Amino acid sequence: MNKDDHNEKGADTVLNRGLSRRGFVKSVGAIAAASAVGTVGWPGIVSAKSKSINVTCWGGAYEDAVRTSFAQPFEKATGIRVNLVNNADLARMKVQVQNRRISWDVFDSIGPQIMAGSKQGMWEKIDTSIVDTSGLIQQTGDDNVGTYFYAGGIGFDPKRNPQGQHPETFEQFWDVDRFPGRRGLRSRISENLEMALLADGVAPDALYPLDIERGFAALDRIKPHVRKWIETTPQTVSLIASGDLDFTYTYLSRVLPAQRAGTSVAMSMKQTLNSLEYLAVPRHGRNTEAAMQYVNFCLQPENQAKFCEMVEFSPNAEKALSLVDADARARMPDMNSANAIVIDDEWWGEHFDDLQRRFTEWMLM
Repeated sequence: MNKDDHNEKGADTVLNRGLSRRGFVKSVGAIAAASAVGTVGWPGIVSAKSKSINVTCWGGAYEDAVRTSFAQPFEKATGIRVNLVNNADLARMKVQVQNRRISWDVFDSIGPQIMAGSKQGMWEKIDTSIVDTSGLIQQTGDDNVGTYFYAGGIGFDPKRNPQGQHPETFEQFWDVDRFPGRRGLRSRISENLEMALLADGVAPDALYPLDIERGFAALDRIKPHVRKWIETTPQTVSLIASGDLDFTYTYLSRVLPAQRAGTSVAMSMKQTLNSLEYLAVPRHGRNTEAAMQYVNFCLQPENQAKFCEMVEFSPNAEKALSLVDADARARMPDMNSANAIVIDDEWWGEHFDDLQRRFTEWMLM
């Protein structure tokens, strides 16, 4: 999933090399103090009956596609302005819900965060009098909807690392003797734990429930070779383009737009992790009805098709797939491949918070 920009750049420094533990603790303290009054780094609170809503986003090409396919057409159809706010941070969303000061009206995020939020009672029940959930390939919860599948895999520069000189599977990504080079991985535990277990020899169809201790042991082996723990999704491509990394975990939806822009970057399709992206509406919002209208708009097949053509996601609306351009369909991952793993969001909903906390501490050790 994918993800980014100005708010994330501040958080980025917390989790990557070069920041002392003292600096990290100081930063966390400052954030906690600001969070207590519900103000840290947020846009202005949306007033009651506002003609605008704030929707979390992930920056880069993803933001461009959301703006073109959903936000601007929705504004034109309803007169309700959509402000895209980068960085879907569940901890900040939780503070907003707890304080009943909602500034993010729609939370666009990955399964582990959505399921964790659902478990904590953070989302409104989907209003099916407004949101049409029929015809979805993956039916989801009472308080969230799945929008599209996105694929993650191993990114590299094909000029610097042509065929045979770059890893194609996660087992090869862990093989630093055969494929020496600087690695980049995301700073969240989901996906990393799956990659670690696959690298350690667990069969794709036997991943869940994840063997946590075995996964962390495998992460211990790759850790010395990780040059960057990547917080913002655009960096998964830009760090390859700049030559700061040799191999990284990235997303097809980032690689293809970068290729079109002339960047020398590619992603192996031999083994992919495929995840469902979700939308949820936080409780105690002041624009809940408008937020539900936006969610419904995003599920319409023609809107899904337009979005997926731009970023090569696979739509969750069944009727959308036939509307997607044939060339774009050909670039989507082969979901019939045994190496196409689908992330188990229900499992992450039970474990994400505790494991993310452990993973964050592990990165700083």
